Amino acid sequence: MGTPDFAVPTLAEIIGQGHEVVACYTREPKPKGRGLEPQLSPVHKQAQLFGIPVFTPKSLRTEEAAMQFAAHDADVAVVVAYGMILPPSILQSPREGCLNLHGSLLPRWRGAAPIHRAIMAGDTQTGVMVMRMDEGLDTGAVTMGETCAITPNMTTGELHDKLMRLGADLMGRALAALSRGALNAKQQVETGITYAAKITKEEARIDWSLPASEVHNHIRGLSPFPGAFFEVDLGGSLTRVKVLQSCISNLNGEAGTVLDGLTIACGQNLEGQGAVELIKVQRAGKSAMSADEFLKGNKLPKTLI
Repeated sequence: MGTPDFAVPTLAEIIGQGHEVVACYTREPKPKGRGLEPQLSPVHKQAQLFGIPVFTPKSLRTEEAAMQFAAHDADVAVVVAYGMILPPSILQSPREGCLNLHGSLLPRWRGAAPIHRAIMAGDTQTGVMVMRMDEGLDTGAVTMGETCAITPNMTTGELHDKLMRLGADLMGRALAALSRGALNAKQQVETGITYAAKITKEEARIDWSLPASEVHNHIRGLSPFPGAFFEVDLGGSLTRVKVLQSCISNLNGEAGTVLDGLTIACGQNLEGQGAVELIKVQRAGKSAMSADEFLKGNKLPKTLI
């Protein structure tokens, strides 16, 4: 049970280990592109390549959905970024319950956007965990986990890909332990609980008055999607510019001031570093480009809002 790219390696790992996947559940196709043609999810496409029956119910809370799910007679359900709530009728259906792969070190960053939130908060470590699902929001007992360092300039896209591979291997090991009757679970601690709320469009705007370290974390935490942005007058009208890569600079100035090239002054952090250098940007409707490429055709005002 999964939907985005993050879940695809786990599906491939399960099949590679020789487990029988009797069904794949994913979100229904969504209209996309100019023609608004329905687009299959990455998991849907992968399941079709393996010849696995695919189900895309709009809800799992109906009696019909519960009966259909029970008919699979599954030993266990593997859930990775599925995007739908599993009601008790589904959670209790497989003989060994439902195992969920989550992209954080629980109980830190329960919820929808754990990878984004970890980087935006400046965390230096995260990981993946396999838990036995219950009716709470990522509150189930943890069976296995792996840690992963978050380096100072790592983006959400880079961390996503690392955890995606790490998680597939972890779930493979969890299923191997389950088949031996050796998968033990431990309840999560009640301290250090944080919630990773879904990223909203409104919070993507860059606030140059924040300390440089927070601006940098905001940029890399939202890269490549949805992309932290600022708006600037580039020829008579405001143009949205996404920032996809940055680093902290030792330069200082009044917040919002363009200091050198694409180095923008921010509020100072504890180390006295008060600016962020923008390394890769993307104008609305254009391809991503380096700072040098951007500056060849665009002139910034002295101050950004």
